[in-house]
Amino acid sequence: MLSKNIEIALNKQIRIEAESSQIYLSMACWSEVSGLEGIAKFMYAQSDEERMHMLKLIKYVNERGGHAQITDLKAPKTTYETFKGMFEELYKHEIFVSNSINELVHITFEEKDYATHNFLQWYVAEQIEEEATAKTILDKINLIGDDKGGLYLFDRDIQQIAVAASAASPK
Repeated sequence: MLSKNIEIALNKQIRIEAESSQIYLSMACWSEVSGLEGIAKFMYAQSDEERMHMLKLIKYVNERGGHAQITDLKAPKTTYETFKGMFEELYKHEIFVSNSINELVHITFEEKDYATHNFLQWYVAEQIEEEATAKTILDKINLIGDDKGGLYLFDRDIQQIAVAASAASPK
């Protein structure tokens, strides 16, 4: 049985995961209409992954005697100056999500809810991976600079990251 405090904190995280899915979806749309098909595919895959993170939390809350709450979401940005700027925002957002997960883990320690603490370890590991992926992508973008040929290759190559990530992620 979840304490009210942990239920509230988990519901906050459900919203964050839902908003993350929406952010990636918006980035996918912008990328697609900007002719960045590979980036768009990557972002669509990331959006789906964030939605699965949300659903996993929802099931956990409901199965532990809580009530998962689905709330309104903050609308994400719909346009970006550059694809580099978009990925910089994505990286900052992943750090925000990591901090939120870490705060949630802290609450489980305070409340001695070791079952929820154990459940959240998957999210801790996932966020390490998400941050590393975003950082690697930013590093590649910085290597490209303003080279249009480099952008073409990057756009093509990032599709492989999306395919590899979706193949490796547990359902």
